[in-house]
Amino acid sequence: MKDLRQHSWNKQGVERETLEVDVCLVGGGAANLACAIAMAREFQRLGQADKTILVLEKAEDLGYHTLSGAVMNPRAVQELFPDWKEQGFPILSEVGPDGMWWLTQSGKREFNGKLCPPQLQNHGNWIVSMHEVVRWMKGKAEELGVQVYPGFAAAEILFEGEGSSERVVGIQTRDTGIDKHGECKSTYAPGMNVRAKVVVFGEGARGHLAKHLIQRHKLDEGRNPQTYGTGIKEIWEVTPEIAAQWKQRVVHTGGYPLGFDGYGGSWIYGLPNNQLSIGYVVGLDHHDAKLDPHALFVQWKQHPAIAELLKGGKLVRYGAKTIPEGGWFAMPKLHGNGYVLVGDTAGFLDTSRLKGVHLAMKSGMLAGVAVAEAIAANDCSDAKLAQYARLVEDSWAKEELWKVRNWRQAFDQGFLAGMVDAGVQMITGGRGLVARRKGHADHSTTRPVAQSKMIKPKYDDVLGFDKLTDVYNSGTVHEEDQPPHLLVLDPNICVERCTKEYGNPCQHFCPAAVYEWPKDAEPAAKAGPIVNFSNCVHCKTCDIADPYQNIEWVVPEGGGGPKYIGM
Repeated sequence: MKDLRQHSWNKQGVERETLEVDVCLVGGGAANLACAIAMAREFQRLGQADKTILVLEKAEDLGYHTLSGAVMNPRAVQELFPDWKEQGFPILSEVGPDGMWWLTQSGKREFNGKLCPPQLQNHGNWIVSMHEVVRWMKGKAEELGVQVYPGFAAAEILFEGEGSSERVVGIQTRDTGIDKHGECKSTYAPGMNVRAKVVVFGEGARGHLAKHLIQRHKLDEGRNPQTYGTGIKEIWEVTPEIAAQWKQRVVHTGGYPLGFDGYGGSWIYGLPNNQLSIGYVVGLDHHDAKLDPHALFVQWKQHPAIAELLKGGKLVRYGAKTIPEGGWFAMPKLHGNGYVLVGDTAGFLDTSRLKGVHLAMKSGMLAGVAVAEAIAANDCSDAKLAQYARLVEDSWAKEELWKVRNWRQAFDQGFLAGMVDAGVQMITGGRGLVARRKGHADHSTTRPVAQSKMIKPKYDDVLGFDKLTDVYNSGTVHEEDQPPHLLVLDPNICVERCTKEYGNPCQHFCPAAVYEWPKDAEPAAKAGPIVNFSNCVHCKTCDIADPYQNIEWVVPEGGGGPKYIGM
């Protein structure tokens, strides 16, 4: 048995308990819960309802680490639960009026009704809280006999065999009770080995186990590199007058402050209880070494059109996450010996519409059927689990993603060129001007800091809160006396190269103020960044955007992280 992880804080040679299950699902988001539900039903249909399905979630409770805009296409939910209304599926409201605003430095131009770009039209979609959706789905899964364990962080993948016959046989959860020096505290408890016939990886974007599994088994061979965006979200309580104007309303904005210099945009969604969901997403392939998604979000909020909506209101909750924007050609191979990939981990997201929940759920549903059939046949090989990929090929998920297969890459040559190609794609069924556009790794696009044009916003504690204030409003808590889960692999690169070439972009792109650089005169400046890992909101931006790929995100002790209640 071999370990995948090279930087795990799990102790070697420790006696561990072993838990045998039929299926282990890593991650308690919508994709894996849909997978577990579909799988349990398929086992029942096959007369094998005694199979053990286990969902492991690193958060203290399900939904705490689940974040989305979230306007959701209901297609997958309606397939999984045709009687969703009778069962009480938690929607906040159905979408009413929608539109798009193009923001200039101080003004805006509105495109409403039929003038709203088709990709941003949301009639028939639902406004939801993914925190509530995931909690509801957990209950439905448990009714079918699925076991759900929150607070258990999967730290390592367990393998057997070698070469092409190597297979995933389970995972190992992270040890707890290890202090910041790597020594065992009185509370030390070793993680357990969970052995399974199939492991389902649904860890979200840039899943830390899936990342290395993809590299190890070359699942991305022949694919485009995945590209990501970082999204910042806040929930605001606004005045009753503003809330009344925004009831069921959905608007996306483009333009200021990003303008034509990069890929990104924002949203404003009307919620019940006098609340608005607002957020900003920016592509991490932006070339500016001082790219700061949080700073762009603050500047956007201070635009007169947005500030007018928030005047007299108050911030309720904050969050940040990354999303996979690469599309169909950036999706890795979805299966291997003893495992499948689902949801954001596999890249199921329609970037043109900024929608991924329904696609993530559909991927899970299809994987659930394929996994159940494989276990029933006592054959969990790569060849047998390829049924999952075939089901995806024949599904509406493939149909939707194929229509926007070149969408994100079309903007590599600039925003205006991308808009032209996007128009051609609508006519040519997703092809555009090039049959298959090549992708790029986000970290490879960063230009020298001398070319940076990014401007810091003014933090006024009214609309523009600094990162530490926003981290507080995310509910983020980590056990302080544990090894950091954000690893700077070679501090010398930070000091000797990155400072000069890129100005240490980690201090900018992290939306949680994790990375702090001492002043040049301080002795600590020669040791590299100060890593305030307890601030981390688990967005994975640092793991993706560091230009040297010198930062490694691994799981902290189970239960740590943000609490996205009501998000």
